[in-house]
Amino acid sequence: MRSEAAAVSVVDELVERFGAGATQTQQTVDGIPTVWLAPSRVPEALGFLKNEVERPYRMLFDLSAIDERVRVHREGQPESDFTVVYTLLSFERNEYVRIKSALQGDNPSIPSVTGIWPAAAWYEREMWDMFGIGVEGHPHLRRILMPPEWQGHPLRKDYPARATEMGPFRLTPEREERSQEALLFRPEDWGMQRSRDGADFMFLNVGPQHPGTHGVLRIVLQLHGEEIVDAVPDIGYHHRGAEKMGERQTWHTYIPYTDRVDYLSGVVNELAYLEPVELLAGIEVPERVKVMRVMLSELFRIISHLVWYGTFAQDVGQMSPVFYTFNDRERAFAIIEAVTGARMHPNWFRIGGTMQDLPKGWDSLVRDFLEYLPPRLIEYDKTILGNRIFQARTKGVGACTAADAIEWGVTGPNLRACGFEWDLRKKQPYSGYEQFEFDIPTASSGDCYDRAVVRVEEMRQSLRIIRQCVDNMPEGPYKARHRLTTPPIKEPHTMHDIETLITHFLNVSWGPAIPPGEAMRPIEASKGINGYYLISDGNTNSYRTRIRTPSFPHLQMLPLLCRGAFVADLLAVLGAMDYVLADVDR
Repeated sequence: MRSEAAAVSVVDELVERFGAGATQTQQTVDGIPTVWLAPSRVPEALGFLKNEVERPYRMLFDLSAIDERVRVHREGQPESDFTVVYTLLSFERNEYVRIKSALQGDNPSIPSVTGIWPAAAWYEREMWDMFGIGVEGHPHLRRILMPPEWQGHPLRKDYPARATEMGPFRLTPEREERSQEALLFRPEDWGMQRSRDGADFMFLNVGPQHPGTHGVLRIVLQLHGEEIVDAVPDIGYHHRGAEKMGERQTWHTYIPYTDRVDYLSGVVNELAYLEPVELLAGIEVPERVKVMRVMLSELFRIISHLVWYGTFAQDVGQMSPVFYTFNDRERAFAIIEAVTGARMHPNWFRIGGTMQDLPKGWDSLVRDFLEYLPPRLIEYDKTILGNRIFQARTKGVGACTAADAIEWGVTGPNLRACGFEWDLRKKQPYSGYEQFEFDIPTASSGDCYDRAVVRVEEMRQSLRIIRQCVDNMPEGPYKARHRLTTPPIKEPHTMHDIETLITHFLNVSWGPAIPPGEAMRPIEASKGINGYYLISDGNTNSYRTRIRTPSFPHLQMLPLLCRGAFVADLLAVLGAMDYVLADVDR
């Protein structure tokens, strides 16, 4: 992920700028440079890292918090009730850096960094919503994932995690009236004007049930005629407490929940989660496991892109392609079902390996698909990408530069469509991706059409990777021989020796106790970079599960992409973005 020399240099730069007495470094399992600073120094430090250091950290990769109040293993860290964590990414250094700040008290606060990164706005709102950490100077600090009238902050450790821990829900008439009142949109609350130069603006609700929003999303448009003056995305309708569940379930039993985050990408979510879990546990998976994981992940990348391809064409007026691409998706699902026994949510990857080995005949199924799909993609090039109406609806629409994309935290195909060649499978290889030959597709204009071109070529590159998996699948076990591998391998005498059976039973029912530490190892998911930042306190469940999803920052950029466009262009922008609302809301 990084060189040791580079890691030392950024810590030294921070120490030199702020002084050894104002900084404190922390060793982490993932090796990401981690530096603690006082809350008042955070904006200055982040501005320094973004704008002043050589090979700057230009992207705010993530911003989250930790409730430290019941954590046991905090050796070498400052005392705090809450910790705010900023994760930055430098493309020139090809490395991350963490800036942490310790907060005290039950109602802490920290200065806003929206003046440095506009992308911080949603992250800071989420931090206040989930943890009750105030943000001084935020332009619009209000709930973002929870309803406006919600009481409490769900990711605090004293907030209940199960329905059985709280009283029954009752929707009284008074509560319903308050909820409806809270949902009313008041332009003045968002700094908008109702009129200008003698003309009144119109405010249009798109959603929260409009089919063009690809899920339960509400967008309030400020219109001058059919021109979009501004837009306010209203998210949270898909929020299911995925991070809270990650801290409630055991390390092993949380795996099925990951499938439901980006629910179109299946095992890709599982891989994003298991990479840091295995790093914390010190598990090195066998080569056969790495190749199996790559093969299924690339197959799900194609599955996700096929859903996007057909629905995007439908969004801009084509009716037929969605039926064709969904049929192709069914053929891919036949492989997934034959291998894993399930379709959209396989729950097939395990800590240290996979659920089982590949079944007999798997290779012929995959080879048939490798022969089937390429001619179909050529046909779609003509009927979709080559269609004059499709091009008119997408070329020059929703364009952005690479600099803007980086400023807003955009990754994956949407970033590569701006001409920026960045793919973690190449830049920070994981699961053996360094062994495969494939190209990183890019485009130049960063508009809706180029986002489509990049994703279509990505499907071809995924087919290329899958073929290499089939041709070079190594022999060996499908699970690591490690004491924390879950479920553990059954030894020959497991069913004949009570001590061995009990150990096996406990590891299955309670799950492994992962050693204390924290780690993140992001992966290149179908929609961009997905990363799980996990903290273990030495128990059978995660102390803190933070999910950095690509769709969250992508959707935050929507107003920038829409201003000056027409209402009809909104659906093209949304379709080309390729987000999933559960990936946004978690």
